[in-house]
Amino acid sequence: MAVKIIEVQTRKELKQFVRFPLKLYRGNPYYVPLLDFDEMNTLDARKNPAFEFCEARYWLAYKDEKLAGRIAGIYNKRYVEIYGKKSLRFGWIDFIDDEEVAGELLGAVEKWAQELGADSIHGPLGFTDLDREGMLIDGFQEIGTLAAIYNYPYYAQYIEKFGYEKDAEWIEFEITPPKVIPTKVRDISQVVKKRLSLHTLEIKKTKEVLPYAHQLFEVYNSTYNVLYGFVPLTEKQIEAYIKQYIGFMDPDHIAIVLDKNDRLVGFGLTMPSLSRALQKAGGRLFPFGLLHLLWALKHNKKVELLIVGVLPEYQGQGVPALMIAELAEKFAKKGIVKAESNPELITNSKVQAQWKFFDLRQHKRRRCFIKHL
Repeated sequence: MAVKIIEVQTRKELKQFVRFPLKLYRGNPYYVPLLDFDEMNTLDARKNPAFEFCEARYWLAYKDEKLAGRIAGIYNKRYVEIYGKKSLRFGWIDFIDDEEVAGELLGAVEKWAQELGADSIHGPLGFTDLDREGMLIDGFQEIGTLAAIYNYPYYAQYIEKFGYEKDAEWIEFEITPPKVIPTKVRDISQVVKKRLSLHTLEIKKTKEVLPYAHQLFEVYNSTYNVLYGFVPLTEKQIEAYIKQYIGFMDPDHIAIVLDKNDRLVGFGLTMPSLSRALQKAGGRLFPFGLLHLLWALKHNKKVELLIVGVLPEYQGQGVPALMIAELAEKFAKKGIVKAESNPELITNSKVQAQWKFFDLRQHKRRRCFIKHL
C-alpha cells in the first residue's frame, strides 16, 4: 500500500508526532525518550522563542493505515543570514525499517525546501545547538543520553540512498573520573590560576549561580560561534533557558571560572545521568515519572557533560584544566564512576585534548547529512 504523508495541523497530531518514537523503540534498551511536555514546548511556536527567526513544519507518515514515521523541517533565517547559505534543516526524523516511508518523509521536506528556494537540506539538526542533533552511525549498543539522538542503524543507510552525504561528524566518549585528581591536571590548574589571576566560584547553593547566568550564555555564544551550524542565542532564548534549567541544577555539577574582577571567563555544566529514569518515565512526569527523575538526580554514579565554554581571549591557555580539576574533585566526593562527554565535533581537537589525562573510551559517532538541491 502507498505511503500517506500528512502535515501536522492539530495539537492531537503534534502529540502523535512527539510520542511516535516510544512505539518505534518499545523494548529497545538503548533508546532514551525526552519528556512529552518538553518536546511539545520545543515544537510549539507559542512556547519556543526560536520561532522569532525560525519557521517549522512537521509531517507524519502512514503505511497500511498505521503511523510509520515522522519528520520536521526547520527554516532558520538567522542561519541563512549568518552563513549566507539558504539551507533548510530536517530533524525529529524517525521511521520504520521501510525505504518508501523514509523517502516520502524526506520528500516532504525537500518539496518545502524547493518552495522556499533553498539550495540544500541538512540534518538532523534542531532549532538551536542545544537541541538534539546528529544521526547516530556507530554505538548502537550504548545507552543514549538526554542530550543526544538515538536511532536504528538503518536510518543512515536510507538517508544515503536518497542522495544525502556527510557534512559534519561528532564523536563521544565515556570517561572514568579519577578517584584522585591527576597531578598534571592539578599542577596546570594552579599555574593557570596564578598566571591569569583567575579563581573558581565556590558554589554551595544553586542561587549563587544565577547572578552569572547571563554571562554564562554570553560566553556560550562567543565560544560556540565557530562550530558547525551554530546560531547565537537571542536574549529571549537566554531568558528561557535560565528559567528552564539553571535554577534547578545541582551546584556539585557546576564549575565557574572568574577573573580578578569576578567576570565569568569559563564554565562547565554537567548533570546526573537521567537516561534510566527517562526510560522508566516513558515520556511522562506523572504518575511516577517525576519520582524516577528525582531519584536519579539524588542517587547517581554517572554524569553527563552538557556544555563547556571559555571566552575566546582565554582559549588555549589552560582554563579548561581549572574546570576539570574543580569538577573532578566534586565527582570524587560524590563517588561518580562514569561520565558521558556527549557529542564533540571530530574536528574540535581542543576539546578532545582535555581528556588526555583520563581513562576514556570513544564509543559513539554521529553524523549530519546534507543534500544539495
